[in-house]
Amino acid sequence: MTVSPSVGVHRAEGTDERLDSDASVIERSWEQPDAFAVLFDRYADDIHRYAARRLGSDVADDLMAETFVIAFQRRRRYDLSRTQARPWLYGIVTNLVGEHRRSEARHLRALARVAVGVPDEGGGEPMAERVADRVTAESARGALAGCIAKLPPRYRDVLLVIAWGDLDYVEAAEALGVPVGTVRSRLHRARRRLRDALGGSDPTALQEFQEEPDHG
Repeated sequence: MTVSPSVGVHRAEGTDERLDSDASVIERSWEQPDAFAVLFDRYADDIHRYAARRLGSDVADDLMAETFVIAFQRRRRYDLSRTQARPWLYGIVTNLVGEHRRSEARHLRALARVAVGVPDEGGGEPMAERVADRVTAESARGALAGCIAKLPPRYRDVLLVIAWGDLDYVEAAEALGVPVGTVRSRLHRARRRLRDALGGSDPTALQEFQEEPDHG
């Protein structure tokens, strides 16, 4: 069964895909390209959702498809010691988002102007839903979007790949190709800038944004 014309691979037959690690799927795809479709089945929805949150639903389909095309083309370079491919895929799509920085900033600024409670015309999820749905003041949603738009891209990437990609610090470091310490530093600075811009309130003070204890 074809899963995506853009990826051009098919579901492999005769394997128990649910038990395979991502790394084993990728390794098998070296000789059986169809097997790569397993990763598409596992992560396409997550990648699409992340792209839609960052750039809007209009371009999410293309970015999701391009992410898996690039991943398929680079599969022989994948580090098989990394059993889970999610950070790798999020790194690819974040790089693609980086090619649309101006569009992302416009998208965030537009969402900041939308009145709270007005549905997104594109049918996508509301901006900063993962953050704002736990904030007492719903009006902070638009303000938060505007503040995120003003963050330097390197801070924005760390903040959003953790918040919307559900990556931990180690996975975020892998996705973005930076040390874990850099992830911690950029996240701290991003949160501080948001806090300052919002007059001292910190709508990102949620579990996914909390500073992890330093164990050495």
